[in-house]
Amino acid sequence: MEKNGLILEGGGMRGLFSAGVIDVLMEEGVAFDGLVGVSAGAAFGCNYKSRQPGRAIRYNTRFAHDWRYCSWRSWLKTGDVFGAEFCYHEMPERLDRFDTEAFNNNPMEFHVVCTDVTTGKAFYKQLKKCSYDSYEYIRASASMPFVSKIVEINGTKLLDGGVADSIPLRYFQDIGYGKNLVVLTQPRGYVKGHNRLMPLMRFWLRKYPLMVKALDERHVMYNRQVEYVCSEEQQGRAFVVRPPQSLGIKNICNDANEMKRVYEVGRTTAHARLDDLIKYLESK
Repeated sequence: MEKNGLILEGGGMRGLFSAGVIDVLMEEGVAFDGLVGVSAGAAFGCNYKSRQPGRAIRYNTRFAHDWRYCSWRSWLKTGDVFGAEFCYHEMPERLDRFDTEAFNNNPMEFHVVCTDVTTGKAFYKQLKKCSYDSYEYIRASASMPFVSKIVEINGTKLLDGGVADSIPLRYFQDIGYGKNLVVLTQPRGYVKGHNRLMPLMRFWLRKYPLMVKALDERHVMYNRQVEYVCSEEQQGRAFVVRPPQSLGIKNICNDANEMKRVYEVGRTTAHARLDDLIKYLESK
């Protein structure tokens, strides 16, 4: 029997669209054999395995104006615009507790995508049990270049998974997932342009030429992946949920009302596509 997979693209605060989608799926009892998340898709998607609908939008709006959570002050003081210790340890361990027991006991596979800074290639990690390193891999996946420090785990230097594999549909297909729901955070027809911050990236990552090359070519990789996803969708080998139009929110946002708006777009879109999705997942 082929496995059902859930693929969550990143996109900073556009990921709250995905949070709205997956909350509806959890509330409706839609289960998957595995999930792979990239960047915000990993940071918010882990709540699927821990069975905590509503958690992502709750803590984002609660801490929207807390400089320790996300701010340029945090970047200047710590090197991370999203505070590493606050976001990935203090918050899930004390302030809005992540259900580690539920995560550990849920048989659904959970994979994250990072980018190996040394090679510029995608680094895939299945997180089987919740641990300090698990939080760090999720942090690495969501660590946007220049506004985040390089995350080193067990000798491997990592950053944002979206640089090397923004929409890991092929990865999931290659490891045995035959039916996949892909949640995108850009509308149909979106074409990514060349990174305008490349001069800064080249200077900041001057010790890592292969990472610079990956960043320089990211738009080409991304647009090819979108084409592949659309092709798989047309041939019935993937089901795609995407925003009906541009979400109009920046990667970094401290406006709780904007966060709620994007989240609600995700919920509305999920409800509109729910019956078709269930038919797709149940079809032979």
